[in-house]
Amino acid sequence: MKNFNAITHAHVWVLDHQEALDFYVGKLGLEVKADYTSDGFRWLTVGVTGEPVPEITLDVPGPPVMDEKTAEQVRDLLTKGATGVVMVLRTDDCFGTYERLRAKGVEFTQEATDRRYGIDCGLRDPFGNQIRILQPKAWS
Repeated sequence: MKNFNAITHAHVWVLDHQEALDFYVGKLGLEVKADYTSDGFRWLTVGVTGEPVPEITLDVPGPPVMDEKTAEQVRDLLTKGATGVVMVLRTDDCFGTYERLRAKGVEFTQEATDRRYGIDCGLRDPFGNQIRILQPKAWS
């Protein structure tokens, strides 16, 4: 018997919810899955259009999740790009996706390149998170 049957949520730190929506929905083309606010806490998730999971939680560092000193440290690491690759988005057309996103003003850290494992490229969101886009090659 397997222990799990799905990954439902992943997490990405952002510094501003509206700016995150503008980027992840407006530029990358993901859709809002959930957007709830209660007692000063906002639960905001996005995901691939038409796919129920996983949802990416876009979370601003601070209370009630952590104290302000810790939040300041997280924000500092985030803006330095020190959080590592936070997600890999799969596509069937990496070169085309790269060109369409560049036309929307997405800044890439690495252009689309054909590699042994597939075609991929790298970008950072407005907060410093590293994201990869991958068109994997079929493995025999």
